[in-house]
Amino acid sequence: MIRRLLQVLLYCLCFNAQSADIRLVYPRYFTIHDSSLEFDWIVLRAAMEKTAAKFGPYQVSASSEPLSVARLLQEMSRPDGSINIFARATDLDLEKKFNPIRIPIDRGLMGMRLLMVRQADLPRFAAVRTLDDLKRLSAGQGKAWIDTQVLKAAGITVVEAPRADALYAMLEARRFDFFPRALDEAPRELDALAKSRPGIVIEPTLMLRYPLPRYFFVRRDTEGDKLAERIKAGMEMMLRDGTLAALFRQYEGPLVERARIGKRRIIDLLNPALPPETPLQRSELWFRP
Repeated sequence: MIRRLLQVLLYCLCFNAQSADIRLVYPRYFTIHDSSLEFDWIVLRAAMEKTAAKFGPYQVSASSEPLSVARLLQEMSRPDGSINIFARATDLDLEKKFNPIRIPIDRGLMGMRLLMVRQADLPRFAAVRTLDDLKRLSAGQGKAWIDTQVLKAAGITVVEAPRADALYAMLEARRFDFFPRALDEAPRELDALAKSRPGIVIEPTLMLRYPLPRYFFVRRDTEGDKLAERIKAGMEMMLRDGTLAALFRQYEGPLVERARIGKRRIIDLLNPALPPETPLQRSELWFRP
């Protein structure tokens, strides 16, 4: 009788463990638009749904409060931190500390940068033809952003701020000359700023470009390994069946068209922080305008 009860108890415990929801908590950011609607989390939910039959049920939610980059990394470094996944442009240090899923979420759009500038300065930027010309102007960036390393390595003066939402006020106050934003970030933020900062515009003639994949990162522990396996499997399925490309066209396509890349002078920069494991050889992972 006791043996039978133990068997039933063991079965119940195993069943509950297998059927328990996998819970993913990602960070909300200090941004000027609603980060809960960002493309990263649309892709994450799709990858989890693709793998639900094999890996079981799941929950995906945002952190209860916005997190700075420094706080985000602190929370991820703790086994009991308030988040267990984040999406970020990669670099050598991040890939040492955390477990990357090396499929670019945005097909590399993060490394295509439009310049947010003061409208009064448009003639100055219209005269920029080369990197040497651009070096006469200064850029604004957040602290600990990978882009800061890229810009500094190119010889561009960079003014840093602890929080991203302070940078537009600094641009308006002439603390620096331009704020490079990803091709899909710039138009969203311009729309959000239209009433509060009408003097800020997207510079229409230039684009910076450098390899900068944006990945999902999880912890380097048992839970993180399982999450990485599932997310990678889901994203590979999305690549094969066209789901990732379809989501890109649906959510990012209009922003790509709005950028009018073909009418811009492109200044290519090197990325000294790009890890050697970056899958540049997989052409299906990258947007090539």
